[in-house]
Amino acid sequence: MSGDDQPQVRIDAHADGQARQYIAAGDQHIHQLSPPVSPEMRTLPRDMVAFTGREEELRHLTTAAAQSTGIVAIHAIDGMPGVGKTALAVRVAHLLTASYPDGQLFVDLYAHTPNVPAADPGETLGRLLARTGMDPRQIPDDLGERAARWRSRLADKKVLLILDDATGHAQVEPLLPGAPNCLVLITSRSRLIGLDGAESLNLAPLPPEQAITLFTRLAGRGTLTRADAEAVAGLVHLCGHLPLAITILAGRIAHKRAWPLHAFATEFAAATDRLGELEAGDRAVRAAFDMSYQHLPAARQRLYRHLGLHPGPDIDLYAAAALADIPLTQTRRELEALYVDHLLDEPGPGRYRLHDLLRAYTRDLATVCETAEQRERAADRLLAYYTRTAQTADSHLTRTPYPALPPAGPDPALDGPDLADRDTALAWMRTEHANLLACLEHATTQSLPFPLIELTAAMAAYLRQEGPWQQAATLHHTAANAAHMQHDPAAEATALHQLADIRYLTGEYAQAVSLFERTLKLHQQLGDHLGQAHILNNLGWVQRMTGEYTQAADLLKQALTLYDQLGHQLGQAHTLTDLGRVWRVIGKYTQAADLFERALMLYDQLGDHLGQAHALNSLGWVRRVTGEYLQAADLHERALALFEQLGDRLGQAHALTDLGRPLRITGDYAQAADLFERALALYEQLGNRSGQAHALNALGRTRHLTGKYTQAADLHERALALYEQLGNRLGQANAMQQLGCLLTRTGKHPAAADLLKRALALFRQVGDPQGEAEALNHTGALLAACAGPEQAVPMYWQALDLAQQIKSPLDEAHALEGVARCAAATADRKVAVTELLRAVEIYRRLGVPEETTAAEYLATLATM
Repeated sequence: MSGDDQPQVRIDAHADGQARQYIAAGDQHIHQLSPPVSPEMRTLPRDMVAFTGREEELRHLTTAAAQSTGIVAIHAIDGMPGVGKTALAVRVAHLLTASYPDGQLFVDLYAHTPNVPAADPGETLGRLLARTGMDPRQIPDDLGERAARWRSRLADKKVLLILDDATGHAQVEPLLPGAPNCLVLITSRSRLIGLDGAESLNLAPLPPEQAITLFTRLAGRGTLTRADAEAVAGLVHLCGHLPLAITILAGRIAHKRAWPLHAFATEFAAATDRLGELEAGDRAVRAAFDMSYQHLPAARQRLYRHLGLHPGPDIDLYAAAALADIPLTQTRRELEALYVDHLLDEPGPGRYRLHDLLRAYTRDLATVCETAEQRERAADRLLAYYTRTAQTADSHLTRTPYPALPPAGPDPALDGPDLADRDTALAWMRTEHANLLACLEHATTQSLPFPLIELTAAMAAYLRQEGPWQQAATLHHTAANAAHMQHDPAAEATALHQLADIRYLTGEYAQAVSLFERTLKLHQQLGDHLGQAHILNNLGWVQRMTGEYTQAADLLKQALTLYDQLGHQLGQAHTLTDLGRVWRVIGKYTQAADLFERALMLYDQLGDHLGQAHALNSLGWVRRVTGEYLQAADLHERALALFEQLGDRLGQAHALTDLGRPLRITGDYAQAADLFERALALYEQLGNRSGQAHALNALGRTRHLTGKYTQAADLHERALALYEQLGNRLGQANAMQQLGCLLTRTGKHPAAADLLKRALALFRQVGDPQGEAEALNHTGALLAACAGPEQAVPMYWQALDLAQQIKSPLDEAHALEGVARCAAATADRKVAVTELLRAVEIYRRLGVPEETTAAEYLATLATM
């Protein structure tokens, strides 16, 4: 058995010099009279057959003992109450008995025995000296002299000594032998930091598999069914994998043979006082915790109780100080002391965590020892700290500053971390993510609308960037409802705006439009012109994504006018970027590039690196379509580097997708595929279906070009399905076109014809001339393959005309090559050579792989 929970026989070192035996269950002692012990120095408790696990710790301790030479080996085993320190020490001692033939002594130092004072080292030495055969009348009174005699008595002996349940190094040091042939195992709930020469072994709760094995052995249920195994896993998890708790609970089950394990697990999980369930006679988890708590100074007890009021999984110095309303220096000192006493874990630098059962214990303490008003004030201070700090972090993360919400809760002079820039703000948000969500849950369940509204708003930019977006949508929806119930239109507008933004990101465009329109009405009622500008801009986004480019441009122009009137440069830069994206899609590449460059200049002036990244990436898109592939790749790489520096995963995904396109066009298929796959993974993590569709379609085209037709078809079909779900007509057109091109290559001409016809119609509906030119070229290739060159030529001439109008050189070269091949098929060699020469020249200038095949075909024509 692993844990401080097993029955073990120990020496009871009393002042009368008479040794007695007692049984210990965990760290709870049940005294029992027994005959006087033998004068031999062999007083180890019996080893336990049910000892489970701890193989790594056993191996470490036994190996270290075997390798120790020249000095006494001292190992301090520390850990929380009930974790199995004594059981481990006794098991090690039994394994090493043969190596220490002169004695194996077990001495209880009573640091945490109810109603028994901690053992005095002088008195303990007196009893130990008597045990070695020394006449009690010759034992000196002075502690130092007793320690010297003890070391002398062991000088030439090989003795193993267990010092169990020590208070600290001052109690232990006089008891240490000096002989290099001795081994000392110390167990303590405190980290014995001041004990020189001791090697520390921090004993954690059992790993899940070992905890399950221990429970199964003690419960005596034999082979478990799958349902029972799941029940046991749930029970040991609720016990926090703590051996004492597992032993008590398994013992109860062992005496309830008629109870199915799953029924017992259900009852225990529903228990409102689990600590109360973990009692058996004098053995109790709560009693073990009580002994540690009662030894704390009053101020430390108060902080410890307050930690139980924290709703999240861990806490830092600042939150603890706010919660307990004490200075940082005192908080730091008390937290460190609690960590030393194993009443807190420190899973990371400056991060503290309560074991699950200790969390329940401290929460019970707070309920008993603090009034309801005191608990409410503590929670208010904590929510105020997290809200104010989150607002500071948000000021570095948000791209669209919302009007600040007036403080609703207490606003004491709270200390907090220095969040001086975006990096520190994002790092803080990521670290505190689970705590912030826990605070929002607390605010919801306790009907605290204003902290809920404020904290949700402060997390908006972070949730937009990091996701998951469905969770973000739920939070913003709850905040909007709370604001509405409080008749706070400004807060409601902010929450609705943020909810609409998430609906846009998840591709729920109809809901996004409805929410943005509700928000716009609220801003109009409030006379908030800046808020109206933000919403008009956002409505323009959605209309662009659904292919309504005329409406999108009109909305964005209205927003830009308002921003200009307000002198709001950041809004101007955002809207210039978004309007440029509309011009880019409808083929106004020169105008689009001009807007992106203007936006980039504003972002530079404002020092907005995230805005710079978006503008650079958008400008790269234009350079790619106009055939400037090296410049396009450079712009996308610069954007990607900024997104990575800023930790913006959505921006990274966009830049990865866009960087892959010029690489694919110029023939670097392996690198392009890798970029598309990385982008797809990010989009999937975020829940961005639109981005997933873009990445799938781009990857499908790459697979097509490398001859992996089956994979390509699957990717295009998945992209098309997503675009259809989203109502993204431009996306549908692109996926249909790519799939039609692939089916042409694989000889499935009727299906290809249908897809290309539908794609061409959609490109014309939404007004995308570049997409239309590309679809015409693919349609020409299909007709050349199945209907003859005469049918194909008109398609190529239409594509050529469009490509030249919008200055899309790659589409122009494809059209010219198509015309040339049709002319060659009809024996018009002059036209074929002339147009193919033009195509080859463009391919060569662009640096694309089509140059090779076109040049080879041109050489063939020259010899005809």
